[in-house]
Amino acid sequence: MTAPLPTMAASPLPPPDPQFVLRGTQSAVHALHFFGGARGQERPLLLSGSLSGLVHIWSLQTRRAVATLDGHGGQCVTWLQTLPQGHQLLSQGRDLKLRLWDLAEGRNAVVDSVPLESLGFCRSSVLARGQERWMLAMPGRGSEEVQILEMPSKTSVCTLKPEADAKPGMPMCLELWQADSSPRPLLLAGYEDGSVALWDVSERKVCSRVACHTEPVMGFDFDSQKARGVSGSAEKALAVWSLDEQQALQVCRTHELTNPGIADVKIRPDRKILATAGWDHRVRVFHWRTMKPLAVLSFHSATVHCVAFATDGLLAAGSGDQRISIWSLYPVRSDASTPLLGHAEGGEVGAHALA
Repeated sequence: MTAPLPTMAASPLPPPDPQFVLRGTQSAVHALHFFGGARGQERPLLLSGSLSGLVHIWSLQTRRAVATLDGHGGQCVTWLQTLPQGHQLLSQGRDLKLRLWDLAEGRNAVVDSVPLESLGFCRSSVLARGQERWMLAMPGRGSEEVQILEMPSKTSVCTLKPEADAKPGMPMCLELWQADSSPRPLLLAGYEDGSVALWDVSERKVCSRVACHTEPVMGFDFDSQKARGVSGSAEKALAVWSLDEQQALQVCRTHELTNPGIADVKIRPDRKILATAGWDHRVRVFHWRTMKPLAVLSFHSATVHCVAFATDGLLAAGSGDQRISIWSLYPVRSDASTPLLGHAEGGEVGAHALA
């Protein structure tokens, strides 16, 4: 009797290993950010912020740190962002300082500093306002406040305070953005009570607020083209929410997770997939339009604190195990009409099966 032929319903392929791993931070990794690097470089540079207060600049060609920035007095670096006008970096630390670094021509020098007045976990946000000006949103003096500054002048634009009857708690994450149809700056803020609010910065008022979680919002990302966002918290669910033309937020759906605790959420720049950083040591990858689970990346041996995407599709994950894993999961397609493969029913699938 001959053995039966294998069927197409065979179990899915296992997830891949990282393309490579960066080691040498010597403490837990709490922030990641890709930026383009010098002209002519084949791959972007990766910035990492560590529990020990150091910022490392990594070459993905040599897979080594090319510079180390020490500007936060040994206190955890929680947020990194390069500015669109050139080689300038913002770093936020638990030392209550925002540092502005000049990275041009290997200088790696602090050129300005903004004091923070809140020791919360809230990461700041920036919005370009022309070639030389940008807006900065950061946690304010009061525990529930968000401070908006015009930079680099540090001119105070406003302080956003919740309504007297609202008790959202501390802001946990912020995102400044502008709709294509209006120059007015808007701010999305995730709060300690699990809600997400949309602020009109010019009017200093909340346009809409929606309850997304029963625990503090630990991380979110927003797709301004689709007017849709996704958030994670300490609970076992992701919330997907949308913004209508009347600027009203509403929860579209929730996606149950295997284990509780999401530390960070990022949508890839081409808006095809998203990744989450889990307290359970795992990175989960989803299709953004359908929220179909695509892969569970089980490499790290401690909490994954942060994830970041490069424009070329590379995914980086930083963990309490002092390692940064780099993943190449799905090609970024130049033809936006080409569907992302791997939508077939049957649960999570190996990422290399979708390439």
